[in-house]
Amino acid sequence: MAEPSKVIHIRNVGHEITEADLLQLLQPFGSVSKLVMLRGKNQALLQMQDIHSSVSALQYYSGVQPSVRGRHVYMQFSSHQELTTDQSSHSRNSDQESEPNRILLVTVHHVLYPISVEILHQVFKAYGYVEKIVKFQKSAGFQALIQYQSRHEAVEALAALHGRNIYDGCCQLDIQYSNLCELQVHFNNERTRDFTNPSLPTEQRPRPSQQGFPDPGGLHPFQQPGGPYTQMGRAATVAAAFGGTLPPGVTGTNERCTLIVSNLNTDKTNEDKLFNLFSLYGNIVRIKVLHNKPDLALVEMADGLQAELAVNYLKGATLFGNKLEVNYSKYPTITPAPDAHDYINSGLNRFNSNVVKNYRHCCAPTKMIHVSALAQDVSEEALLAHLSEHGSVVGTKLFEVNGKRQALVLFESEEEATEAL
Repeated sequence: MAEPSKVIHIRNVGHEITEADLLQLLQPFGSVSKLVMLRGKNQALLQMQDIHSSVSALQYYSGVQPSVRGRHVYMQFSSHQELTTDQSSHSRNSDQESEPNRILLVTVHHVLYPISVEILHQVFKAYGYVEKIVKFQKSAGFQALIQYQSRHEAVEALAALHGRNIYDGCCQLDIQYSNLCELQVHFNNERTRDFTNPSLPTEQRPRPSQQGFPDPGGLHPFQQPGGPYTQMGRAATVAAAFGGTLPPGVTGTNERCTLIVSNLNTDKTNEDKLFNLFSLYGNIVRIKVLHNKPDLALVEMADGLQAELAVNYLKGATLFGNKLEVNYSKYPTITPAPDAHDYINSGLNRFNSNVVKNYRHCCAPTKMIHVSALAQDVSEEALLAHLSEHGSVVGTKLFEVNGKRQALVLFESEEEATEAL
């Protein structure tokens, strides 16, 4: 392999592939200062502004097959360390302002929270019809290309949004006009989206890069709250609680709030016990055990993200000797009825306060439970007497945090701990 260079050598560049196509592949990783199209050899040479940009690009495309207009292209470092001005058919002055264009190149500085296609769409659609979005994540920062229906809309968006923050104190937008004429979007997924063609297929996306996001105590996008922002704000909160990324298997995009829980132990399970278990993962609106099928129950949670956490962590868990099956229900909500237990105003719902802390505690059932809000005079013996009827207690530990008495209780099995909880 050639030693790292600012110049990237691209092979299998067909005659249908334009300079703009190649720029679209590499601009997200940094400025392209020079470009040479070797038409007779179906090759091209692109010089990035610095070696860091070229290394970032090749690292990314080592795990993702670059494709332009349906043709796979192949990249490697060039033996050239520099391209001369005479060689280059595309020489750019980085300080020169681009002409107004309907496609914007957006760089986001000081990224503290995950930024999705949905978030970008919410921000930019206020200034016109957004046709396409392509976003890129790289080690040096975050960039996206936003294509409007008209140049006028892009001009208005740049004037209104350049220098503003998506969230208070972070995620600052640095916007300039792109040199591209048209974004090529072949898939509708979490990285690319064509809003003019919602029937495009999805694609197996590469493993996202690991980022560290701190606790977003004040997560306030500058747009009015509601809609997808509310859901994505929760996703950012969960990601922060878990150290920067959503838990494995959790996408943060589910919108179904009602779950169907099957294979219940009909002799020992009721709505309140299901509430105690499922409220570990979000606020509960209603629970209904089906009288015609008492081993089935519907659980409506406050939002789709919390429902997804419950499915992720409780599917296959054992409760009163039965392995639970937890799936999304075809019913969007549980209709209020005498046989449906309403918990929407319950003071036992955990996610009305200390939201980040409660998300941080989300996990699959373990052998240990945490007991809080204990009275100061509760003894270890009293705690054992209360809990040991549910299984063999291996150990207990009483302690105080900020004057509040708490305990950790270790059972012999996960099933016993789940029953006790």
